[in-house]
Amino acid sequence: MKPSGFVSLLKDSKIKRSCFCALFPTVSVLCLILLLGSDFVADHKEKSLQWKLEKVRSSCENQCRPNGSEPLPEGIIARTSNLERRPLWGYPEKKEPSKYLFAAAVGIKQKETVNEMVQKFLSSDFVVMLFHYDGIVDGWRSFKWSNSVIHISALNQTKWWFAKRFLHPDIVDEYSYIFLWDEDLGVENFNPKRYISIVRDEGLEISQPALDIGKSEVHHQITARGRRSRVHRRTYKAGDTGIQCDYTSAAPPCTGWIEVMAPVFSKAAWRCVWYMIQNDLIHAWGLDMQLGYCARGDRTKNIGVVDAEYIVHYGLPTLGEPEKKKNLTVGGENITSLGKQAPSQASTLNFRVEVRRQSYNEYKIFKRRWKQAVEEDKCWTDPYPESVK
Repeated sequence: MKPSGFVSLLKDSKIKRSCFCALFPTVSVLCLILLLGSDFVADHKEKSLQWKLEKVRSSCENQCRPNGSEPLPEGIIARTSNLERRPLWGYPEKKEPSKYLFAAAVGIKQKETVNEMVQKFLSSDFVVMLFHYDGIVDGWRSFKWSNSVIHISALNQTKWWFAKRFLHPDIVDEYSYIFLWDEDLGVENFNPKRYISIVRDEGLEISQPALDIGKSEVHHQITARGRRSRVHRRTYKAGDTGIQCDYTSAAPPCTGWIEVMAPVFSKAAWRCVWYMIQNDLIHAWGLDMQLGYCARGDRTKNIGVVDAEYIVHYGLPTLGEPEKKKNLTVGGENITSLGKQAPSQASTLNFRVEVRRQSYNEYKIFKRRWKQAVEEDKCWTDPYPESVK
């Protein structure tokens, strides 16, 4: 007879074996589920990761980056610039950055007129840039403001040549309005801040101050000052061109038009105008007739002449005028030093006439280019077909 302890042990062993056999299928199933589940989870994670990578890749491909910046991380890209000067060490004085830019092509002969303009605009918190077409920069050092403005010098170039090269839209993007003026303008009755306030209120994208008809050289009636209005957008009188204007007129120079001796552009309009300025047509004749395409809407509403703030246009012949004491060289001989008279053709050469002739030639070239561009661009629709001649 077996001892009771052995029987008890045997029973316990059988129970354990029985329990193990019962648990084994369950554990096996659980292990299989875990194995399959881990594969499923891993596969799901991989697919999820691939989807996220594809989404990131797609968003990167659709990212609008400046051309040439692709090798750089997005956060380091500086898309625009400005004309604010920085100290060589330390930090600049904290002040509100300028929101407006005044630029003009100038010569030393008009320094007093330019001085009045510069003082007006500097006192109104403008950034001022002077384009020196006569190459003389040191002659302006006598003015206290000389070190406060930006000087750019290139001999015998027009303001449009300078503007195309130094006023790129990305450079002047921080300035709400760009004034691009001639040098022969009187500003006694002009206040830059009040002018900007009016332009904003009226929604003018392209504008100019009216001309004082009693003191100015006026070529187009639309630029003449109206004493009873704050702003006007059309004229009903014929100018020097002889074009008749009335209330039905819908094209320049009767409406939707300014002259280009003192234009003022919103930064959005300037971005468009800059692209229209031809690199090689430096006098920009004909550009004024097409400015309406850059008015960001109806040119008869978004282009205007401000009567409340007006200027004087002296109409001085400056660019292209030869120095009186300049020696004339013909065929390698200095006529002045030899004490001889210059040949009649050379002595009668009028430099201003030559400038005007070149301007007219460029006007014809610009018209041809515009016509060709319109014909070639099948995706472009002219919003002003009535102006086509």
